[in-house]
Amino acid sequence: MDDSLIELAQGKFGRVVAFRLKPGADLYLGLEEACRKYGISNGVIVSAIGSLDTAYYCDVQELPTAKCGYGYGETLHITGPVELTGASGIICHDDDGSVNLHIHVSLSDRYGNAWGGHLKEGTKVLMTTDVVVAEIEGIEMGRSFDDNMGVMLFAPRQLSN
Repeated sequence: MDDSLIELAQGKFGRVVAFRLKPGADLYLGLEEACRKYGISNGVIVSAIGSLDTAYYCDVQELPTAKCGYGYGETLHITGPVELTGASGIICHDDDGSVNLHIHVSLSDRYGNAWGGHLKEGTKVLMTTDVVVAEIEGIEMGRSFDDNMGVMLFAPRQLSN
């Protein structure tokens, strides 16, 4: 592959943190709080499953006014019970070092219909949500605003050994 088309860095898993979010917890804010509490700003969501009372998410769509022509559209909402069949994402940080999450969710409603997209705040746990995150060592997991595209982008950078 053309090196101008890929940004990459190599690292390894470090600490692993497992936690359970209880009924009523906000999924996004709970993940953010756990990462802050354990000082994880370079990491990945290994697993996240559970049940939700309500889910807020958005999906990419054509946005003619956006610099790159695409962006996340309006927030979508489904009410529970909703099964969180999986969540994946990267645990990054802003230029100022603040935790910055980029999480996607796969959801299933009571009729087996599948939904999914970019997780938003306001998504509430119904009975439980079980999460495992892993710290990544050797990679700077930065995420910052790209002026050319007009969106936040992942910018992995190799840390020296």
